[in-house]
Amino acid sequence: MPLVEAPRLRAAGPADAEQIALLHADSWRRHYRGAYADSFLDEDVLADRLVAWSSRLAAPAGAATIVATDDTGLVGFVHVVLDEDGRWGSLVDNLHIAHDRRRGGIGTALLTCGAQAIVDRAACWSMYLWVLEQNAAAQRFYRALGGTCVETAPVPAPGGIPARLNGAPTGFRFAWPDASALTGERAGDRGARS
Repeated sequence: MPLVEAPRLRAAGPADAEQIALLHADSWRRHYRGAYADSFLDEDVLADRLVAWSSRLAAPAGAATIVATDDTGLVGFVHVVLDEDGRWGSLVDNLHIAHDRRRGGIGTALLTCGAQAIVDRAACWSMYLWVLEQNAAAQRFYRALGGTCVETAPVPAPGGIPARLNGAPTGFRFAWPDASALTGERAGDRGARS
């Protein structure tokens, strides 16, 4: 069996928008079917994600997007919106890994990088994310990394368009009260860095 190259992690830039959109669309097609309308996933999702990522990466203030790449190209990414919520802290808005590279540590490395961005740049070190109820594998992954399911809520329609939903799917909020638990940095270290 050939060795798999360890990915390189770096901050994303505007030139990464197309590759991120392609991976994001593929991930949604694989994991969100049943929650999102087939017509959206089969026809409109790539264009929707390309618009979203082109906009996000053109004006990245208040956010951090980190990509994992190897010689084959993009293999994963994480996007964090810093200090997004007064109670829950920074939002891990996206974490997606190429299907053929799952279970290789890339997700853990990216979530750790997202947590480090929070520790380095956010006023509050709390973080959270939403995961679909049907995505049991992702829920196990977040629990294994110390996340706790603290709330359920209806999933918002992509782009605010209700026809893009299939029924009324539910999302789970997973929270980490202190992102430094993922980075190995202690909460008391913050004052020493100021």
